[in-house]
Amino acid sequence: MSSSLGMLMVVVLAGVAAAALAYAILQPRIAAERNAENRLNQYKKAETDSASKRMNRDRVQEQARRRRTLQSSLKDLETKQKERDRHTTRPTMQRRLDQAGLSISVRQFIIFSVVTGFVFLLVAIVLGLSLLLALGLAVIGGLGLPRFVVDRLRKRRQMKFIDEFPNAVDLIVRGVKSGLPLNDTLRMIAGETPEPVRSEFQKVIEAQQLGLSTAEAVERLYQNIPLSETNFFAIVIQIQSQAGGNLSEALGNLSRVLRDRKKMKGKIQAMSMEAKASGGIIGSLPIIVGVLVYLTTPDYIAVLFTTDIGRIVLLASAVWMALGIFTMKKMINFDF
Repeated sequence: MSSSLGMLMVVVLAGVAAAALAYAILQPRIAAERNAENRLNQYKKAETDSASKRMNRDRVQEQARRRRTLQSSLKDLETKQKERDRHTTRPTMQRRLDQAGLSISVRQFIIFSVVTGFVFLLVAIVLGLSLLLALGLAVIGGLGLPRFVVDRLRKRRQMKFIDEFPNAVDLIVRGVKSGLPLNDTLRMIAGETPEPVRSEFQKVIEAQQLGLSTAEAVERLYQNIPLSETNFFAIVIQIQSQAGGNLSEALGNLSRVLRDRKKMKGKIQAMSMEAKASGGIIGSLPIIVGVLVYLTTPDYIAVLFTTDIGRIVLLASAVWMALGIFTMKKMINFDF
């Protein structure tokens, strides 16, 4: 019993000694492997942190670069806007004729104005008016009436353009979303939309064929149609061409803004119709009263036409009426 117990103790002690010897031999290698694993984990963590910092630094640099590009684009747009305003606030007569949709030259317009003034002078002489009044009518017929007609045709054409322009922008948005290039969508507008949008975009296509970029060609659209809507469109195209971005989203927002502006303008016109009707009645009331007095008692009102004092009174009354009508028009006309 004691011998077996002693043998067991020897085996246990031998095992403990072997384990201690193995630990003593393998412990440096285990420690070295553990240290190597720790260093590898630290290296991986440092590499991950470095890559993350590098990505963040590249992202910040890209954002700064895009911000500088956008600021530079906005400065260029501001400079070009000042240059464009010089041509749009006071356009030449030839540009006014083009904006009115008239295919005549300045020389033909001057000839027409001279003929119109001469006709007004002959009519005044036939009616037996004084020389001063006849010259005044000749000036009105030669200088005022032709320019008034051109401005009315120009404004009417611009209003037609505004009515169809949001549909053209929507066509560009659908074309870009479907994968078509911007130039192809512009050609679609130049061939399928009604006038005057079609002819104006045809000029854009012709400018591109001459070698101008899309932004420069669209810039001419604002010069031909000097409106806020075309200015917005030109700015969006120019910013997208320089800084990039989602063109369909930008033009979609522009289309929504244009339609909202059109709705707001319609609401303002509806709300100001009462004031316009009142102004029209007040402005036409003296003329109506004068015609009625002439029909009932022509001798009573004939003094205004047969005497110099009466003509002076008529001229002064016409000037004051014109000033009053102009003032009322400015009061009820909302531009935005």
